[in-house]
Amino acid sequence: MKHKSLSILSLLGLMLLVLTVCDKKENKVMFGTAKVPQLRASTTTVALAPGKEADNAITFNWTNPDYFFNTGISSHNVNYSLQMAPQGANFTGPNAFSTTITSDLARTFTVGVFNAILGNDMKLPTGMQARLEARIVASLATNALPQMSNVVRFTATPFAPPPKVELPSSGRLFLIGGATVGGWPNPVPANQEFTIVPNTNNTRYEIVHRLTGGESILMLPVNGSWGDKYGWAGSNNQNNQTGDALRRGGGDIKVPNETATYRITVNFQDGTFSIVKQ
Repeated sequence: MKHKSLSILSLLGLMLLVLTVCDKKENKVMFGTAKVPQLRASTTTVALAPGKEADNAITFNWTNPDYFFNTGISSHNVNYSLQMAPQGANFTGPNAFSTTITSDLARTFTVGVFNAILGNDMKLPTGMQARLEARIVASLATNALPQMSNVVRFTATPFAPPPKVELPSSGRLFLIGGATVGGWPNPVPANQEFTIVPNTNNTRYEIVHRLTGGESILMLPVNGSWGDKYGWAGSNNQNNQTGDALRRGGGDIKVPNETATYRITVNFQDGTFSIVKQ
Protein backbone atom coordinates (compact mmCIF):
# COMPACT_ATOMS: atom_id res chain seq x y z
CA MET A 1 0.00 0.00 0.00
CA LYS A 2 2.83 2.35 0.84
CA HIS A 3 4.55 1.53 -2.49
CA LYS A 4 1.33 2.37 -4.34
CA SER A 5 1.08 5.73 -2.52
CA LEU A 6 4.64 6.59 -3.50
CA SER A 7 3.88 5.76 -7.14
CA ILE A 8 0.87 8.07 -7.13
CA LEU A 9 2.93 10.85 -5.54
CA SER A 10 5.69 10.37 -8.13
CA LEU A 11 3.15 10.58 -10.95
CA LEU A 12 1.64 13.76 -9.51
CA GLY A 13 5.13 15.27 -9.21
CA LEU A 14 5.92 14.45 -12.82
CA MET A 15 2.64 16.02 -13.99
CA LEU A 16 3.41 19.17 -11.96
CA LEU A 17 6.89 19.38 -13.57
CA VAL A 18 5.39 19.07 -17.07
CA LEU A 19 2.81 21.76 -16.32
CA THR A 20 5.57 24.06 -14.96
CA VAL A 21 7.69 23.61 -18.11
CA CYS A 22 4.67 24.27 -20.32
CA ASP A 23 3.86 27.38 -18.30
CA LYS A 24 7.43 28.66 -18.78
CA LYS A 25 7.14 28.18 -22.52
CA GLU A 26 3.88 30.12 -22.57
CA ASN A 27 5.60 33.03 -20.77
CA LYS A 28 8.25 33.43 -23.47
CA VAL A 29 8.55 37.04 -24.73
CA MET A 30 7.34 37.19 -28.32
CA PHE A 31 7.40 40.07 -30.82
CA GLY A 32 3.96 41.25 -31.81
CA THR A 33 3.72 44.29 -34.03
CA ALA A 34 5.41 47.57 -34.95
CA LYS A 35 4.25 50.64 -36.82
CA VAL A 36 6.02 51.82 -39.97
CA PRO A 37 7.84 55.07 -39.05
CA GLN A 38 6.49 58.13 -40.84
CA LEU A 39 9.24 60.48 -42.03
CA ARG A 40 8.76 64.16 -42.86
CA ALA A 41 11.18 66.85 -44.10
CA SER A 42 10.81 70.56 -43.34
CA THR A 43 11.46 71.52 -46.97
CA THR A 44 11.68 70.04 -50.45
CA THR A 45 14.23 72.64 -51.59
CA VAL A 46 17.22 72.98 -49.27
CA ALA A 47 18.82 76.45 -49.43
CA LEU A 48 22.62 76.28 -49.16
CA ALA A 49 24.84 79.36 -49.48
CA PRO A 50 28.29 80.44 -48.27
CA GLY A 51 28.09 82.76 -45.28
CA LYS A 52 24.89 81.09 -44.03
CA GLU A 53 26.60 78.09 -42.44
CA ALA A 54 25.02 78.68 -39.00
CA ASP A 55 21.45 78.82 -40.36
CA ASN A 56 19.20 75.77 -40.26
CA ALA A 57 19.03 73.98 -43.61
CA ILE A 58 16.59 71.10 -43.09
CA THR A 59 14.85 69.22 -40.29
CA PHE A 60 13.80 65.58 -40.49
CA ASN A 61 11.26 64.23 -38.00
CA TRP A 62 9.67 60.80 -37.71
CA THR A 63 7.30 58.74 -35.61
CA ASN A 64 8.15 56.02 -33.10
CA PRO A 65 7.44 52.50 -34.42
CA ASP A 66 6.08 51.48 -30.98
CA TYR A 67 7.55 47.98 -30.91
CA PHE A 68 4.91 45.78 -29.22
CA PHE A 69 5.61 42.43 -27.56
CA ASN A 70 3.27 40.02 -25.80
CA THR A 71 4.42 41.68 -22.56
CA GLY A 72 3.50 45.17 -23.81
CA ILE A 73 5.21 48.06 -25.63
CA SER A 74 9.01 47.78 -25.51
CA SER A 75 10.83 50.08 -23.07
CA HIS A 76 14.13 49.67 -24.93
CA ASN A 77 15.69 52.60 -26.77
CA VAL A 78 15.02 52.59 -30.49
CA ASN A 79 17.93 53.27 -32.83
CA TYR A 80 17.25 55.21 -35.99
CA SER A 81 19.41 55.23 -39.11
CA LEU A 82 18.82 58.33 -41.25
CA GLN A 83 19.84 57.41 -44.79
CA MET A 84 20.27 59.71 -47.79
CA ALA A 85 21.27 59.08 -51.40
CA PRO A 86 20.69 60.41 -54.92
CA GLN A 87 17.22 59.56 -56.16
CA GLY A 88 17.07 56.14 -57.77
CA ALA A 89 20.25 54.82 -56.10
CA ASN A 90 18.26 52.63 -53.68
CA PHE A 91 20.33 54.10 -50.81
CA THR A 92 23.47 52.25 -51.93
CA GLY A 93 26.67 53.12 -53.74
CA PRO A 94 29.52 55.58 -53.16
CA ASN A 95 27.19 58.60 -52.83
CA ALA A 96 25.01 57.12 -50.07
CA PHE A 97 25.13 58.50 -46.53
CA SER A 98 23.91 57.14 -43.19
CA THR A 99 24.00 58.42 -39.61
CA THR A 100 22.71 56.72 -36.44
CA ILE A 101 20.42 58.53 -34.00
CA THR A 102 19.42 57.03 -30.64
CA SER A 103 15.94 57.65 -29.24
CA ASP A 104 15.40 61.14 -30.72
CA LEU A 105 12.56 61.61 -33.20
CA ALA A 106 14.06 64.56 -35.09
CA ARG A 107 17.36 65.85 -36.45
CA THR A 108 18.10 69.38 -37.67
CA PHE A 109 21.10 70.10 -39.89
CA THR A 110 22.67 73.52 -40.26
CA VAL A 111 23.74 74.78 -43.67
CA GLY A 112 27.41 74.17 -42.87
CA VAL A 113 26.91 70.61 -41.61
CA PHE A 114 24.46 69.59 -44.35
CA ASN A 115 26.62 71.10 -47.09
CA ALA A 116 29.66 69.22 -45.76
CA ILE A 117 27.69 65.96 -45.80
CA LEU A 118 26.73 66.50 -49.44
CA GLY A 119 30.18 67.64 -50.57
CA ASN A 120 32.61 65.69 -48.40
CA ASP A 121 30.72 62.53 -47.38
CA MET A 122 28.44 61.99 -50.37
CA LYS A 123 30.98 63.54 -52.78
CA LEU A 124 28.32 65.31 -54.83
CA PRO A 125 29.54 67.90 -57.37
CA THR A 126 29.34 71.47 -56.13
CA GLY A 127 27.36 74.14 -57.96
CA MET A 128 24.98 71.56 -59.42
CA GLN A 129 21.49 70.77 -58.18
CA ALA A 130 21.23 67.29 -56.67
CA ARG A 131 17.96 65.35 -56.52
CA LEU A 132 18.04 63.45 -53.25
CA GLU A 133 15.90 61.18 -51.10
CA ALA A 134 15.93 60.16 -47.45
CA ARG A 135 14.42 57.47 -45.25
CA ILE A 136 14.55 56.25 -41.64
CA VAL A 137 15.28 52.66 -40.61
CA ALA A 138 14.26 51.96 -37.01
CA SER A 139 15.58 48.99 -35.04
CA LEU A 140 16.17 47.72 -31.53
CA ALA A 141 19.59 46.73 -30.15
CA THR A 142 21.94 44.93 -32.58
CA ASN A 143 19.76 46.08 -35.51
CA ALA A 144 16.94 43.72 -34.53
CA LEU A 145 13.46 43.96 -36.07
CA PRO A 146 14.20 46.76 -38.59
CA GLN A 147 11.26 48.92 -39.69
CA MET A 148 11.69 51.08 -42.82
CA SER A 149 9.92 54.40 -43.25
CA ASN A 150 8.47 56.10 -46.28
CA VAL A 151 10.86 57.97 -48.60
CA VAL A 152 10.97 61.78 -48.78
CA ARG A 153 12.51 63.61 -51.74
CA PHE A 154 14.18 67.01 -51.92
CA THR A 155 16.75 69.00 -53.90
CA ALA A 156 19.93 70.82 -52.82
CA THR A 157 22.82 72.57 -54.55
CA PRO A 158 26.00 72.18 -52.48
CA PHE A 159 28.79 74.73 -52.56
CA ALA A 160 32.47 73.93 -52.05
CA PRO A 161 32.77 73.05 -48.33
CA PRO A 162 35.91 73.64 -46.27
CA PRO A 163 38.29 70.67 -46.34
CA LYS A 164 37.69 68.07 -43.62
CA VAL A 165 41.37 68.25 -42.70
CA GLU A 166 43.20 71.57 -42.52
CA LEU A 167 45.48 72.19 -45.50
CA PRO A 168 49.26 72.46 -44.92
CA SER A 169 50.04 76.17 -44.49
CA SER A 170 53.28 75.65 -46.39
CA GLY A 171 51.38 74.52 -49.48
CA ARG A 172 53.79 71.58 -49.66
CA LEU A 173 53.87 67.97 -48.48
CA PHE A 174 56.73 65.49 -48.06
CA LEU A 175 56.74 61.70 -47.62
CA ILE A 176 58.79 60.21 -44.79
CA GLY A 177 59.06 56.84 -43.03
CA GLY A 178 60.65 53.42 -42.88
CA ALA A 179 58.73 52.35 -45.97
CA THR A 180 60.35 55.07 -48.12
CA VAL A 181 63.66 55.04 -49.91
CA GLY A 182 64.94 57.80 -47.62
CA GLY A 183 63.77 56.16 -44.39
CA TRP A 184 63.06 58.19 -41.25
CA PRO A 185 65.98 60.69 -41.38
CA ASN A 186 64.63 64.25 -41.70
CA PRO A 187 64.97 66.17 -44.05
CA VAL A 188 63.96 63.74 -46.79
CA PRO A 189 65.29 63.58 -50.38
CA ALA A 190 63.82 66.11 -52.81
CA ASN A 191 62.09 63.37 -54.85
CA GLN A 192 59.87 62.55 -51.86
CA GLU A 193 57.81 65.71 -52.26
CA PHE A 194 54.14 65.35 -53.26
CA THR A 195 52.66 67.26 -56.19
CA ILE A 196 49.30 69.05 -56.07
CA VAL A 197 46.64 67.50 -58.31
CA PRO A 198 45.37 70.18 -60.77
CA ASN A 199 41.81 71.52 -60.44
CA THR A 200 41.37 70.36 -56.84
CA ASN A 201 41.71 73.76 -55.11
CA ASN A 202 45.02 72.55 -53.65
CA THR A 203 43.19 69.93 -51.57
CA ARG A 204 44.67 66.78 -53.14
CA TYR A 205 48.34 65.76 -53.17
CA GLU A 206 49.89 62.73 -54.88
CA ILE A 207 53.22 60.97 -55.17
CA VAL A 208 54.35 57.75 -56.88
CA HIS A 209 57.02 56.04 -54.79
CA ARG A 210 58.50 52.61 -54.16
CA LEU A 211 57.54 51.40 -50.69
CA THR A 212 58.99 48.63 -48.53
CA GLY A 213 56.09 46.33 -47.65
CA GLY A 214 54.69 46.35 -44.12
CA GLU A 215 56.64 49.44 -43.01
CA SER A 216 55.29 52.89 -42.04
CA ILE A 217 54.98 56.41 -43.46
CA LEU A 218 53.92 59.91 -42.44
CA MET A 219 53.51 63.20 -44.30
CA LEU A 220 55.30 66.42 -43.35
CA PRO A 221 54.30 69.94 -44.48
CA VAL A 222 57.84 71.26 -43.90
CA ASN A 223 60.84 69.20 -44.96
CA GLY A 224 63.30 68.92 -42.09
CA SER A 225 60.80 69.75 -39.31
CA TRP A 226 58.88 67.50 -36.94
CA GLY A 227 56.78 70.45 -35.76
CA ASP A 228 53.79 69.34 -37.82
CA LYS A 229 52.73 66.11 -39.50
CA TYR A 230 49.81 64.27 -41.06
CA GLY A 231 48.97 60.62 -40.40
CA TRP A 232 46.02 58.37 -39.97
CA ALA A 233 43.18 59.07 -37.54
CA GLY A 234 43.83 56.16 -35.15
CA SER A 235 46.62 54.40 -33.25
CA ASN A 236 49.96 53.81 -34.95
CA ASN A 237 49.89 51.24 -37.77
CA GLN A 238 46.30 50.09 -37.15
CA ASN A 239 44.98 51.62 -40.39
CA ASN A 240 43.51 49.92 -43.44
CA GLN A 241 46.70 49.49 -45.48
CA THR A 242 45.16 50.57 -48.79
CA GLY A 243 43.57 53.75 -47.42
CA ASP A 244 41.86 55.25 -44.39
CA ALA A 245 40.96 58.44 -42.53
CA LEU A 246 43.50 61.29 -42.42
CA ARG A 247 44.26 63.47 -39.40
CA ARG A 248 46.61 66.33 -38.71
CA GLY A 249 49.02 65.10 -36.02
CA GLY A 250 47.84 61.54 -36.68
CA GLY A 251 49.51 58.18 -36.16
CA ASP A 252 51.97 56.23 -38.31
CA ILE A 253 50.46 54.76 -41.48
CA LYS A 254 51.24 51.11 -42.22
CA VAL A 255 51.64 50.47 -45.96
CA PRO A 256 50.62 47.29 -47.86
CA ASN A 257 52.70 44.18 -47.20
CA GLU A 258 54.04 43.85 -50.75
CA THR A 259 57.17 45.82 -51.64
CA ALA A 260 56.24 47.65 -54.84
CA THR A 261 55.61 51.04 -56.43
CA TYR A 262 52.48 52.78 -55.15
CA ARG A 263 50.51 55.95 -55.82
CA ILE A 264 49.90 57.69 -52.48
CA THR A 265 47.04 60.20 -52.54
CA VAL A 266 46.29 62.59 -49.69
CA ASN A 267 42.82 64.13 -49.97
CA PHE A 268 42.34 66.97 -47.49
CA GLN A 269 38.87 67.73 -48.85
CA ASP A 270 37.27 64.51 -47.67
CA GLY A 271 39.93 63.69 -45.06
CA THR A 272 41.32 60.47 -46.52
CA PHE A 273 44.49 58.93 -47.91
CA SER A 274 44.91 56.01 -50.29
CA ILE A 275 47.84 53.76 -51.23
CA VAL A 276 47.33 52.06 -54.60
CA LYS A 277 49.79 49.72 -56.30
CA GLN A 278 50.90 50.90 -59.75
